[in-house]
Amino acid sequence: MVIEPQAIRLSDADATRSLGRALGQSLQAGSVILLEGDLGAGKTTLVQGIGEGLGILDAIVSPTFTLVNEYPEGRLPLYHLDLYRLSAAEVDSLHPETFWEGVEVPLGIVAIEWSERLPYKPPSYLHLALAYREDGSRQANITSFGEFNLNLLTLPTIS
Repeated sequence: MVIEPQAIRLSDADATRSLGRALGQSLQAGSVILLEGDLGAGKTTLVQGIGEGLGILDAIVSPTFTLVNEYPEGRLPLYHLDLYRLSAAEVDSLHPETFWEGVEVPLGIVAIEWSERLPYKPPSYLHLALAYREDGSRQANITSFGEFNLNLLTLPTIS
């Protein structure tokens, strides 16, 4: 099942972080957020906000070279993956499903940057596409897939 996308205008990086914080406070264990957007569109900033919403005190940085950063100390664990440098075969060998299935790690929140490189998707997820607007702000288009219920999230009204 696909729910109609919600569009949220993000005036600056603080608004992007605020949206992430609201997600971090609302998401349940097993939630997967697939992030797309150009370089600098705010994907990592959004994940930093998710970490804040989960109560994670460690600095959240892009895992571009480490591929996966794990933050176990919040309300729920956060698994932050960055697929920017990987081919589909390399992504497959990373076994991202182990994070959203909770197979080898405790079930938590999975945030995947450059998710368009995934060769397969989880059964339920929140897709968040960040895009630049002509006025210099950004827009977040949020769509839920599968059993992910977007209506259970408390999303801020940000402008």
